[in-house]
Amino acid sequence: MKNSDLKTWGARAAAWSADYLDNLRDRPVRPATRPGDVRASLPAAPPMEAESVETVFADFESLVVPHMTNWQHPRFFAYFPANSSPPSVLAEWLTATLAAQCMLWQTSPAGTEMETHVLDWLRQMTGIGEGWHGVIQGGAGLATLSAILTARDKALDWQSKEAGLFGQKRLRIYASSHMHSSVEKAVFLSGIGRDNLVKIAADDEGAMKADAFQAAIDGDRAAGHIPCAVVAVLGSTGVGVSDRLTEILPIARAEGLFSHVDAAWAGSALICPELRDFARGIELADSVVMNPHKWLMTNFDCSAHFVKSVDDFKKTMSITPAYLMTQDADDITDYSQMTMELGRRFRALKLWFVIRCYGVSGLQKIIRDHVRWTAELADRLAATQGFEITSPPRLGLFSFRIRPATVSDGEALDALNAKLVDAINGDGTLYLTQTVHDGRYVIRVSVGTTGTTADDIDIVYKKIVELAEPLQGI
Repeated sequence: MKNSDLKTWGARAAAWSADYLDNLRDRPVRPATRPGDVRASLPAAPPMEAESVETVFADFESLVVPHMTNWQHPRFFAYFPANSSPPSVLAEWLTATLAAQCMLWQTSPAGTEMETHVLDWLRQMTGIGEGWHGVIQGGAGLATLSAILTARDKALDWQSKEAGLFGQKRLRIYASSHMHSSVEKAVFLSGIGRDNLVKIAADDEGAMKADAFQAAIDGDRAAGHIPCAVVAVLGSTGVGVSDRLTEILPIARAEGLFSHVDAAWAGSALICPELRDFARGIELADSVVMNPHKWLMTNFDCSAHFVKSVDDFKKTMSITPAYLMTQDADDITDYSQMTMELGRRFRALKLWFVIRCYGVSGLQKIIRDHVRWTAELADRLAATQGFEITSPPRLGLFSFRIRPATVSDGEALDALNAKLVDAINGDGTLYLTQTVHDGRYVIRVSVGTTGTTADDIDIVYKKIVELAEPLQGI
């Protein structure tokens, strides 16, 4: 395949992409693929001779596409969204063509400076305040790990960077009981260890109890441990609960703890001023992560990590052999010196395209629609016999379950709702996931895909009720 072939095949790929997105409603959200099906259709050995692009593209259409879960499907209501949009897709094509390795300013001046600038746009859009420096990470888990590593080294006056953790006092990390599993993963990957992750009890609204947080710190100090950091959550994965930052972050500041806020999903909603109340106090944090690739119409991967002190992250992450130094340039940022990644993609381009092509008002409209439709769907299910809402709508997320009068609470009811999830996802019209909330098996509904419309919400309601009817014995 020659460079000139891109003109033909680029047009073919663009046409295929437009048709795919336009006709997603005609596809099942999740394929009926069984483990091993895809590999069984592929040759055991690689081809010795070149094959035509025509053949490869045909195999892509027949062997790959039918076995993909369609994340951009307008009725993908599982997990959180991993959004895409036409301007983001276009920017990814251009990024792939440039194929820049943006580890240093000198290896990609535009990539570096656009990353700085477009994240400052996002800072302004979300209203999180002044004093933040943005960097794009590959995901919220990587941002959280970076924050935990920085908190670890700062608490030990950066001696751990040279001597490791051997012989040091135990560091303690505090987090909500509704934290994402990536927090736990960051704690054990950092060498601090799972046993030193202190899960703070939540109140009836799902927020970390401030008095329990303070008591845990006091107890650890009395035991000779080092309180190191707190991770607060805005919009938990399970049912969307949030910690009250105005209560938690002042304690962290007074006690000298590093504070990180995980707003991976919910952070995008901050572009709507009327939706910001759940994030009051966020300006007090040391580190905040939010994912435009979840709910801001930007292809994965694009995780916006805002930090107060670039120097703290550089002290933890930087290593500067001669070949990784930018010479003859002052006041530049080499992002590889403040992140875990050395090699870095030009991720900022797609966010720049998206913000410009939609405008802030266009992005706000999409999120406002999703939030409104979520509340409307929850209201319809709540008013339907045999259904109960198990957690209220929070932005684009709520949970429910069926509860027939003939089935008592407990394992039998959990099993019945598990059957409903299987029936829904086996049907292919929509895709939902489950979680456990307050000890109960519940079904999550997460509205956030770029192409979702009010008609899709209506289809989802009708399909859920239809598939629940035989299980309820109505």
